[in-house]
Amino acid sequence: MLKKERQAYILHQVNLHNKVLSATLCQEINVSEDTIRRDLQELADEGKIIKVHGGALSHSFHEVFHLSNGVYSQDKKKIIAQKAAALIQNGMFILTSGGTTIIELARALPPQLRATFMSGSIPAILEYMQHPTIDVIMIGDRVSKNSKITIGAEAIAKIREIKADLCILGINAIDVRHGTTDNDWDVVQLKKAMVESAQKVVCLTIAEKINTIQPIHICGVQDIDILITERSPDDPLLKPYVDAGIQVL
Repeated sequence: MLKKERQAYILHQVNLHNKVLSATLCQEINVSEDTIRRDLQELADEGKIIKVHGGALSHSFHEVFHLSNGVYSQDKKKIIAQKAAALIQNGMFILTSGGTTIIELARALPPQLRATFMSGSIPAILEYMQHPTIDVIMIGDRVSKNSKITIGAEAIAKIREIKADLCILGINAIDVRHGTTDNDWDVVQLKKAMVESAQKVVCLTIAEKINTIQPIHICGVQDIDILITERSPDDPLLKPYVDAGIQVL
Protein backbone atom coordinates (compact mmCIF):
# COMPACT_ATOMS: atom_id res chain seq x y z
CA MET A 1 0.00 0.00 0.00
CA LEU A 2 1.41 3.38 -1.01
CA LYS A 3 1.88 6.10 1.58
CA LYS A 4 -1.01 8.20 0.22
CA GLU A 5 -3.33 5.15 0.25
CA ARG A 6 -2.16 4.20 3.73
CA GLN A 7 -2.83 7.64 5.15
CA ALA A 8 -6.21 7.84 3.42
CA TYR A 9 -7.14 4.52 5.05
CA ILE A 10 -5.99 5.77 8.45
CA LEU A 11 -7.96 9.00 8.11
CA HIS A 12 -11.09 7.12 7.13
CA GLN A 13 -10.78 4.79 10.13
CA VAL A 14 -10.32 7.75 12.46
CA ASN A 15 -13.42 9.47 11.08
CA LEU A 16 -15.46 6.28 11.13
CA HIS A 17 -14.59 5.06 14.63
CA ASN A 18 -13.65 8.41 16.25
CA LYS A 19 -10.49 6.85 17.67
CA VAL A 20 -7.89 4.43 16.33
CA LEU A 21 -5.14 2.44 18.02
CA SER A 22 -1.68 2.28 16.49
CA ALA A 23 -1.41 -1.44 17.21
CA THR A 24 -4.66 -2.15 15.37
CA LEU A 25 -3.55 -0.11 12.35
CA CYS A 26 -0.26 -2.02 12.24
CA GLN A 27 -2.18 -5.31 11.97
CA GLU A 28 -4.72 -4.06 9.44
CA ILE A 29 -2.19 -2.42 7.12
CA ASN A 30 0.64 -4.85 7.87
CA VAL A 31 3.32 -2.24 8.48
CA SER A 32 5.62 -1.43 11.40
CA GLU A 33 4.72 0.73 14.40
CA ASP A 34 7.33 3.26 13.27
CA THR A 35 5.57 3.62 9.93
CA ILE A 36 2.20 4.14 11.60
CA ARG A 37 3.73 6.58 14.06
CA ARG A 38 5.15 8.65 11.22
CA ASP A 39 1.86 8.56 9.31
CA LEU A 40 -0.08 9.70 12.36
CA GLN A 41 2.37 12.49 13.01
CA GLU A 42 2.13 13.71 9.41
CA LEU A 43 -1.67 13.63 9.50
CA ALA A 44 -1.62 15.49 12.81
CA ASP A 45 0.81 18.09 11.45
CA GLU A 46 -1.62 18.64 8.56
CA GLY A 47 -4.43 19.20 11.06
CA LYS A 48 -6.43 16.17 9.91
CA ILE A 49 -6.34 14.19 13.18
CA ILE A 50 -5.35 14.59 16.81
CA LYS A 51 -2.42 12.35 17.71
CA VAL A 52 -2.57 10.87 21.22
CA HIS A 53 -0.58 8.24 23.07
CA GLY A 54 -1.16 4.91 21.33
CA GLY A 55 -3.25 6.23 18.46
CA ALA A 56 -5.32 9.16 17.21
CA LEU A 57 -8.66 10.92 17.64
CA SER A 58 -11.10 12.50 15.21
CA HIS A 59 -11.40 16.29 15.39
CA SER A 60 -15.19 16.09 15.15
CA PHE A 61 -15.38 13.77 18.16
CA HIS A 62 -12.79 15.61 20.23
CA GLU A 63 -14.40 18.99 19.57
CA VAL A 64 -17.93 17.75 20.14
CA PHE A 65 -18.70 20.84 22.27
CA HIS A 66 -18.76 22.77 18.98
CA LEU A 67 -20.31 20.35 16.54
CA SER A 68 -20.27 21.63 12.98
CA ASN A 69 -20.67 20.32 9.48
CA GLY A 70 -17.27 18.67 9.94
CA VAL A 71 -18.85 15.75 11.81
CA TYR A 72 -18.46 12.54 9.82
CA SER A 73 -21.78 11.43 8.20
CA GLN A 74 -23.70 14.04 10.16
CA ASP A 75 -26.79 13.89 7.92
CA LYS A 76 -27.02 10.14 8.46
CA LYS A 77 -26.62 10.58 12.21
CA LYS A 78 -29.49 13.06 12.20
CA ILE A 79 -31.75 10.44 10.58
CA ILE A 80 -30.72 7.91 13.23
CA ALA A 81 -31.37 10.46 15.97
CA GLN A 82 -34.91 11.14 14.73
CA LYS A 83 -35.69 7.41 14.77
CA ALA A 84 -34.27 7.03 18.28
CA ALA A 85 -36.11 10.07 19.63
CA ALA A 86 -39.42 8.50 18.56
CA LEU A 87 -38.81 5.64 21.03
CA ILE A 88 -38.68 7.91 24.08
CA GLN A 89 -41.89 8.46 26.00
CA ASN A 90 -42.85 10.74 28.85
CA GLY A 91 -41.76 9.46 32.24
CA MET A 92 -38.94 7.27 30.96
CA PHE A 93 -35.51 7.00 32.54
CA ILE A 94 -32.86 6.90 29.82
CA LEU A 95 -29.18 5.95 30.11
CA THR A 96 -26.99 7.11 27.26
CA SER A 97 -23.36 6.91 26.26
CA GLY A 98 -21.58 9.77 24.50
CA GLY A 99 -20.57 10.36 20.90
CA THR A 100 -21.68 12.45 17.97
CA THR A 101 -24.84 10.42 17.24
CA ILE A 102 -25.96 10.79 20.87
CA ILE A 103 -25.45 14.56 20.55
CA GLU A 104 -27.76 14.53 17.53
CA LEU A 105 -30.29 12.55 19.59
CA ALA A 106 -30.19 15.20 22.33
CA ARG A 107 -30.91 17.85 19.71
CA ALA A 108 -33.77 15.81 18.18
CA LEU A 109 -35.78 15.41 21.40
CA PRO A 110 -39.24 17.02 21.11
CA PRO A 111 -39.52 20.19 23.24
CA GLN A 112 -42.55 18.90 25.16
CA LEU A 113 -40.84 15.65 26.26
CA ARG A 114 -40.72 14.99 30.01
CA ALA A 115 -38.19 12.28 30.79
CA THR A 116 -34.98 11.77 32.76
CA PHE A 117 -31.65 11.42 30.97
CA MET A 118 -28.59 10.01 32.73
CA SER A 119 -25.10 10.05 31.27
CA GLY A 120 -21.44 10.40 32.08
CA SER A 121 -20.77 12.13 28.77
CA ILE A 122 -20.03 15.80 29.39
CA PRO A 123 -20.98 16.94 25.84
CA ALA A 124 -24.23 14.95 26.02
CA ILE A 125 -25.08 16.40 29.43
CA LEU A 126 -24.52 19.92 28.11
CA GLU A 127 -26.88 19.22 25.19
CA TYR A 128 -29.53 17.69 27.47
CA MET A 129 -29.35 20.80 29.67
CA GLN A 130 -30.55 22.89 26.72
CA HIS A 131 -33.87 21.00 26.69
CA PRO A 132 -36.70 22.88 28.43
CA THR A 133 -38.47 20.02 30.23
CA ILE A 134 -36.27 16.93 30.67
CA ASP A 135 -34.43 16.16 33.91
CA VAL A 136 -30.69 15.54 33.65
CA ILE A 137 -28.51 13.40 35.93
CA MET A 138 -24.73 13.48 35.62
CA ILE A 139 -22.99 10.20 36.49
CA GLY A 140 -19.81 11.41 38.14
CA ASP A 141 -16.26 10.13 38.62
CA ARG A 142 -12.86 10.69 37.04
CA VAL A 143 -13.05 12.26 33.57
CA SER A 144 -11.40 10.79 30.47
CA LYS A 145 -9.97 13.80 28.63
CA ASN A 146 -9.97 11.92 25.32
CA SER A 147 -13.55 10.62 25.48
CA LYS A 148 -14.97 13.47 27.60
CA ILE A 149 -16.84 10.95 29.71
CA THR A 150 -16.67 9.99 33.38
CA ILE A 151 -14.92 6.68 33.94
CA GLY A 152 -13.89 4.49 36.84
CA ALA A 153 -15.31 2.29 39.59
CA GLU A 154 -17.58 4.94 41.11
CA ALA A 155 -19.25 5.72 37.79
CA ILE A 156 -19.80 2.01 37.14
CA ALA A 157 -21.22 1.52 40.66
CA LYS A 158 -23.64 4.42 40.13
CA ILE A 159 -24.81 2.99 36.82
CA ARG A 160 -25.46 -0.39 38.44
CA GLU A 161 -27.81 1.28 40.93
CA ILE A 162 -30.00 2.49 38.06
CA LYS A 163 -32.95 0.62 36.56
CA ALA A 164 -33.42 2.46 33.29
CA ASP A 165 -36.21 1.99 30.77
CA LEU A 166 -33.77 2.37 27.87
CA CYS A 167 -30.03 2.23 27.44
CA ILE A 168 -29.11 4.09 24.25
CA LEU A 169 -25.57 3.48 23.02
CA GLY A 170 -23.68 5.11 20.23
CA ILE A 171 -21.55 2.21 19.04
CA ASN A 172 -18.27 1.96 17.16
CA ALA A 173 -18.68 -1.49 15.60
CA ILE A 174 -21.18 -4.34 15.41
CA ASP A 175 -21.00 -7.83 13.95
CA VAL A 176 -23.48 -10.71 14.24
CA ARG A 177 -20.84 -13.08 15.58
CA HIS A 178 -18.94 -10.70 17.85
CA GLY A 179 -21.72 -8.32 18.90
CA THR A 180 -20.79 -4.73 19.70
CA THR A 181 -17.14 -3.84 20.18
CA ASP A 182 -15.03 -0.76 20.88
CA ASN A 183 -11.39 0.28 21.24
CA ASP A 184 -11.49 2.17 24.56
CA TRP A 185 -11.22 -0.05 27.64
CA ASP A 186 -12.72 2.43 30.11
CA VAL A 187 -15.64 3.33 27.87
CA VAL A 188 -16.37 -0.36 27.28
CA GLN A 189 -16.66 -0.98 31.03
CA LEU A 190 -19.21 1.82 31.30
CA LYS A 191 -21.21 0.55 28.35
CA LYS A 192 -21.27 -2.98 29.79
CA ALA A 193 -22.71 -1.61 33.04
CA MET A 194 -25.30 0.40 31.09
CA VAL A 195 -26.43 -2.67 29.15
CA GLU A 196 -26.90 -4.57 32.41
CA SER A 197 -28.88 -1.72 34.01
CA ALA A 198 -31.62 -1.23 31.43
CA GLN A 199 -34.81 -3.04 30.44
CA LYS A 200 -34.06 -2.46 26.75
CA VAL A 201 -30.82 -1.78 24.89
CA VAL A 202 -30.84 0.45 21.80
CA CYS A 203 -27.75 0.69 19.61
CA LEU A 204 -27.24 3.61 17.21
CA THR A 205 -24.80 3.37 14.32
CA ILE A 206 -24.31 4.52 10.77
CA ALA A 207 -24.53 1.56 8.39
CA GLU A 208 -20.86 1.87 7.51
CA LYS A 209 -20.00 0.45 10.94
CA ILE A 210 -22.17 -2.63 10.38
CA ASN A 211 -20.11 -5.84 10.12
CA THR A 212 -16.99 -4.23 11.57
CA ILE A 213 -15.05 -5.31 14.65
CA GLN A 214 -13.01 -3.46 17.27
CA PRO A 215 -10.69 -5.11 19.82
CA ILE A 216 -12.81 -4.97 23.02
CA HIS A 217 -16.17 -6.73 23.44
CA ILE A 218 -19.18 -4.90 24.93
CA CYS A 219 -22.15 -7.24 24.47
CA GLY A 220 -23.52 -9.93 22.18
CA VAL A 221 -26.33 -9.44 19.69
CA GLN A 222 -28.61 -11.35 22.08
CA ASP A 223 -28.30 -8.40 24.50
CA ILE A 224 -29.47 -5.86 21.91
CA ASP A 225 -33.18 -5.15 21.60
CA ILE A 226 -33.17 -2.45 18.92
CA LEU A 227 -30.65 -1.49 16.25
CA ILE A 228 -31.05 1.87 14.49
CA THR A 229 -29.23 2.95 11.32
CA GLU A 230 -29.97 5.53 8.64
CA ARG A 231 -31.06 2.76 6.25
CA SER A 232 -34.46 1.15 5.76
CA PRO A 233 -35.05 -1.84 8.08
CA ASP A 234 -35.50 -4.11 5.05
CA ASP A 235 -32.04 -3.31 3.69
CA PRO A 236 -30.22 -6.61 2.93
CA LEU A 237 -27.25 -5.46 5.03
CA LEU A 238 -29.46 -5.57 8.12
CA LYS A 239 -31.16 -8.93 7.49
CA PRO A 240 -28.70 -10.98 9.62
CA TYR A 241 -29.52 -8.76 12.60
CA VAL A 242 -33.25 -9.16 12.04
CA ASP A 243 -32.69 -12.92 11.81
CA ALA A 244 -30.79 -12.75 15.11
CA GLY A 245 -33.95 -11.42 16.80
CA ILE A 246 -33.10 -7.71 16.90
CA GLN A 247 -35.74 -5.11 16.09
CA VAL A 248 -34.19 -3.01 13.34
CA LEU A 249 -35.39 0.54 12.71
